[in-house]
Amino acid sequence: MKLAVEFPSVVYREGPAEVARLASAIEEIGYDQLDMFDHVVMGHPIEGRATGPYPANMPILEAFITLAFAAAATSTIGLGTEVLILPQRQPTLVAKQVSTLDTLSNGRVRLGVGVGWQDSEYGALGVEYARRGRMMDEAIALLRAWWTDASVDFDGEFYQVEAMAMEPKPPQGGELPIWVGGGSAAALKRAGAVGDGWLGSAAMGDVGRVAEMITTVKQAAEAAGRDPASLGFQTQLSPPPRDDDPAARNFYANPHEVAAVAVAAQSAGFDWATINVTGLFLAGARSIDAMIESLQALHDRLREEVGAD
Repeated sequence: MKLAVEFPSVVYREGPAEVARLASAIEEIGYDQLDMFDHVVMGHPIEGRATGPYPANMPILEAFITLAFAAAATSTIGLGTEVLILPQRQPTLVAKQVSTLDTLSNGRVRLGVGVGWQDSEYGALGVEYARRGRMMDEAIALLRAWWTDASVDFDGEFYQVEAMAMEPKPPQGGELPIWVGGGSAAALKRAGAVGDGWLGSAAMGDVGRVAEMITTVKQAAEAAGRDPASLGFQTQLSPPPRDDDPAARNFYANPHEVAAVAVAAQSAGFDWATINVTGLFLAGARSIDAMIESLQALHDRLREEVGAD
C-alpha cells in the first residue's frame, strides 16, 4: 500500500516555519501523499440545522493555499485534497488553481473531490445545495476541458464557456488525476464512471461493506467502458477524530491497532491508506516534534505490515 497523510490545520498555531517543517518531515519520513481537508466555513448549531460531526470553531486552513505552501517546502511528495467540496466552488477558478499548483509543484497534484454534506456552507457561498450532484458531474467535465483543450467551448446546465483559453496547462494535462470521495450510490458510480480513484473511510462500515463498495466502483467503471484495474482506492484508517468520541480520539495512540486496520483495508481492496494527523494531535501528539515522532513510528509499522507500495 501507499501511505498518505491528511495534514492538520491545527498546526497553524505553531507558525509558518513549523508548518513548513512538518510538511518537509512528512516527505522525509517517506509518505507518498500529503492531503488537505476542505471546508470554507462551519455552521454553528441552531434550531432547524442538523448537527455536523465537527465543532463550528474547528480551525481549517484553505486547502489550495496550504498545499501551495507545502509544495514550496517539499520536492517529491504528492499533493492533494481529501476531499475538495467541488460543487460549492466555481470550477473554472478551481481549474486555474489546480493547474497553477501542478505547475509550481512540478506535476505532483491529485485532486480529490466530493459533494459535501453541509447545506449551510453552500448557502454561505451562494450555491444551491440540492443540485450539487449534477453540478459535480458537470464541473469534473469542465475541469478536464480546461486542462486539455486549447480553446474551451462548454454548454452545460450550470456552466457555460465560449471560445476561452487557459494557460499554462498543468504538467499532467488532462491526465491530472481526479479521485472521487463519498459513500452514496451516486458517489460510487461517479468514481467508477469518471474518476481515477475512490476515496473511502473507515467510517463507511466494516471490511465486508467497503469491499462491496469497491466492487460497485469497479462495476461502474466497466459499465462506462473503462478499465477498473486503472483505478486507485484510498481509505482513511479512522473515523473523523472528535473530542467527544474516546475511541476515535485515542485510535492513533496504539500503532498495533492502526496497523491491524490497514491490513484489513488492504484485504478489502484498498491500495492507499491515510493517516489523519489531527487524530495524532487528539491522541496526545501536541507538538510538531511529537507529531513527527508518531508519524515516523506509524510509517515504519505500516510499511512492515502492508508493504512499501
